[in-house]
Amino acid sequence: MATNGDDEVVVSNKQVILKSFVNGVPKQSDMYLNTTGSISLRVEQGSNTVIIKNLYLSCDPYMRHRMTLGDDPEFAAYPLGSPIEGFGVGKVVESGYPELKKGDLVWGVTGWEEYTLIKNPQTLFKINDTDVPLSYYTGILGMPGVTTWAGFYEICAPKKGEYVYISAASGAVGQLVGQFAKLFGCYVVGSAGSEEKVELLKKKFGFDDAFNYKEEHDFDAALKRRFPQGIDIYFEHVGGKMLDAVLPNMRTFGRIAACGMISQYNLEHPEGVYNMTNVVTKRIRIQGLLAFDYFPQYAKFLEVVLPSVREGKVVYVEDVAEGLENAPAALVGLFSGRNVGKQVVVVARE
Repeated sequence: MATNGDDEVVVSNKQVILKSFVNGVPKQSDMYLNTTGSISLRVEQGSNTVIIKNLYLSCDPYMRHRMTLGDDPEFAAYPLGSPIEGFGVGKVVESGYPELKKGDLVWGVTGWEEYTLIKNPQTLFKINDTDVPLSYYTGILGMPGVTTWAGFYEICAPKKGEYVYISAASGAVGQLVGQFAKLFGCYVVGSAGSEEKVELLKKKFGFDDAFNYKEEHDFDAALKRRFPQGIDIYFEHVGGKMLDAVLPNMRTFGRIAACGMISQYNLEHPEGVYNMTNVVTKRIRIQGLLAFDYFPQYAKFLEVVLPSVREGKVVYVEDVAEGLENAPAALVGLFSGRNVGKQVVVVARE
């Protein structure tokens, strides 16, 4: 920490930088830790900007899109040589924004660095409820939680007793969908990539059944065994062969909330889906979702979810990586299924 003649505080600011655009599976070497950066902890007079100290960072599959140069306006590529961005939790250390003051806790999109200058602080959510772990605002009480709530309740409009299938079910969103569905009175099956995760789904999260997709050579047969009566709701995280197997197993007027397609993100040529005729004959509704569309309803979301967290009706498993230097490995691990639960990076505990 240093000061200049105007008592301006300048501190070191480690950053995770994108070194090169990614083709195929991302590698740790596509990023590097810059240890020579610094930042002033003063905002310009009359500015609405905010400086936050980052505490927790969220690793999310959608970040893979931003590591490739493309023309998708929803997922602009990270600028090379700059810190990557993602959702995180931080503490305000200086503010020119009237609605936030020094010491406030917030969550929202931030840089993968120790301190971030936020130029559009109206996108941040002030954290008022601190009787739950702060890291939960990267997950169950943050973007993944909003995604779950919107996809399950708003898009899928569940009915008690319906049959629900969730792929990539032990991840940040999947574990929540299953628990919400059980609380609603549905029959729930999930798939995951290891026996450890399968046991987690059944014993920790209360799924009715679960299977290791890596041990199943015929997804269609695996689904028929577990859903002889068919699937009413499918929460889609995987795409490709899994989606193709799900479609013939959907019931009439089934609903699919398409949250992600992680099996396709690293492919040069995405896999085709061949069973789309079922969408017509069974009148299946498929809708994609991005949490951003539902952020205006965040207060409504908290009213539904926060009591369940406080009362222990919903549990949440996190996979925690300590230190900004371990953030690249944590992010890359998402695409091999290395994480168990929501992947979080701790930058600072306070």
